[in-house]
Formats: sequence, C-alpha cells, structure tokens
Amino acid sequence: MNQRIGYARVSTDDQHLDLQRDALQQAGCSLVYEETASGKNAQRPELSHCLKALRPDDTLVVWRLDRLGRSLPDLVRIIEELQGRGIHFESLTEKIDTGTAGGKLQFHVFAALAEFERSLIRERTQAGLSAARARGRNGGRPAALSDKQIRTIKSLLRDPTTCVADVARDYGVSRTTIYKHCGVIKPRISKDENFETV
Repeated sequence: MNQRIGYARVSTDDQHLDLQRDALQQAGCSLVYEETASGKNAQRPELSHCLKALRPDDTLVVWRLDRLGRSLPDLVRIIEELQGRGIHFESLTEKIDTGTAGGKLQFHVFAALAEFERSLIRERTQAGLSAARARGRNGGRPAALSDKQIRTIKSLLRDPTTCVADVARDYGVSRTTIYKHCGVIKPRISKDENFETV
C-alpha cells in the first residue's frame, strides 16, 4: 500500500511543530517525522530516517519547501533522488505535487533555476579571480608576511642572538611561517639528547 509520509522541521526549541503536524495529518500522512534543526545544518537525522522509510510510489509531504531543503540546489538534489527511487514529493503551501503533470513541470522549473544559480556563482567566481589576477593578485589566502616584512625578519635573524619564537610573536605569525618564508633552517632535536627539567 502506498504511503504518504510527512516531514516537519522547526529551527529552534522556541518554535512549535503543531501547525505543520496538523497540516500533514490532514493531508493524509500516516507517519510524520519531526525534528528541531537549523536549516543550515546538514546533519538532520530525522530527515535521514524519513528518506530511508520511503518506498517506490510513496509520497513525501512537507508543509513548505523550506522545511526540506537548505537551499534551492539542495532541495532539487533531494527531490531528484526521490524521483530516481520512484517516490513522489508534495509541498502543501506551494501546492506542488510531482505525482501530477503540473507538479513535474514546476519541479523542472526549480531545477533549471538551481542550475542557473550555480552557473551565476561559477561566473562570478571566475570573474573575481580574473579581476584579481589583472591587479596582480592570485586567489587563495593572503600572504601572512609582506615582502618588506620578510626582508626585515631575515635581517634580524642574521644576529645569532635573535630568537625565532620572539620574532614570530612580534609579527603575529607562527615559527613555522618564519621557517617557511624567511629561509630559516628549522632546528632539529636529536632523540639522543637528554634534557634536564628545572
């Protein structure tokens, strides 16, 4: 027998599931999975249980689209996975039902919008990198030390009494950064050396 299974989610403990629960039960859901989790949180165990419980020709029902997906691409991904398993999807507020021809059309529009969004993000990223390269900057994290700082540090370290740890602290970087950028050879400690604890 085909089942209508509901999924309800609120973001905080201060919110209540009553509205969603009532709407899902009135829509004929024999089982409703409920959880409190932020929409930004990828870890939603009740949603995972819900998706595992669904069988071909079952219908996953939500009160509103944003209860299911963390973003439009995430929503499309979940629904595409359901479709691949022969499972229908229904959102009560938006009146979308992928078990109907109209609902399938709406979903294809969402999928196209999600792909458009991904393309825009890629284009903006490439444009930003190109503009940065044109200004003489490469992508990635900014350098921890400027060329001028590196020259100054090298000059300081020519004095054998200068401590690398002190220089690193003064410039707000780690000793590893000093070793990496300033050509300093990291001291090696022999395993055979014995140290006395004062």
